[in-house]
Amino acid sequence: MIRSMTAALLQSDLPFPVRRGKVRDVYDLGENLLIVATDRISAFDCIMPNGIPDKGRILTALSLFWFAMFKDIENHLIATEVADYPAALKPFADQLSGRSMLVKKASVIQIECVARGYLAGSGWKEYQKSQTVCGVSLPWGLRQCDQIPDPIFTPATKEESGHDINIDFAETVRRIGQPLADELRCRTLSIYTRAADYARGRGVIIADTKFEFGQMPDGRLILVDEILTPDSSRFWPADKYQSGRDQESFDKQFVRNWLEGQPWDKTPPAPALPEEVVAGTRAKYAEAYERLTGREW
Repeated sequence: MIRSMTAALLQSDLPFPVRRGKVRDVYDLGENLLIVATDRISAFDCIMPNGIPDKGRILTALSLFWFAMFKDIENHLIATEVADYPAALKPFADQLSGRSMLVKKASVIQIECVARGYLAGSGWKEYQKSQTVCGVSLPWGLRQCDQIPDPIFTPATKEESGHDINIDFAETVRRIGQPLADELRCRTLSIYTRAADYARGRGVIIADTKFEFGQMPDGRLILVDEILTPDSSRFWPADKYQSGRDQESFDKQFVRNWLEGQPWDKTPPAPALPEEVVAGTRAKYAEAYERLTGREW
């Protein structure tokens, strides 16, 4: 059962230095950071003028679920309840409750760590041209959305604006060095495999996902940002999966599909999303949360 919709929070407003991404507002508190997941939604690298109510809370709750599942892997979390935040943040509970995380400051590694278990998106496009994905050779004859025999690590650059750019492993090594590149590949594929096995048992295929890692001052690696959400992953309903075609999904494909049918050139400003697209997208995100966690939203 899904709760009734609340108003979308498009931007938080706290009196601290802030960097605003497509979805998250990141406040610098000095020693630590505060990450606020708004209800903004982007598509084709444009932020939509209206948001998806509860989206930020769903993303935060799902990330916290996975962080708890992978508690053997150090992450950036310090606190998630406003009551446990510094006193200066408590007056802003209405903006922060359920959609924020107080986190450790880490030096973010400038590589998007992508794991792919199925041939979709940019991976499928590259495979059709070269039978490779980010330089990884794959068997001949695979079809769109086929499962890849073994999950692959397909890194990308982290771009301040526009699309991240897929790179091969050799380029990753050139940018960050062999030992760190090896460690990122190992951790990425390990977490993805564990998560994909769990999700399949809940009726969800995780076709691909991306992780971000940071380094603490002593050099140790930790997981940062969100993990395994509909914004950072392709989630497909397992009972409707069929290779050789596009899949139904639990992500913002619902928004992309509507935009593709509009007379819009994919440059700002984007058109406002109609009420039925907003409600349908919210329902997709909430269903992903409920299937994966077994909890009602």
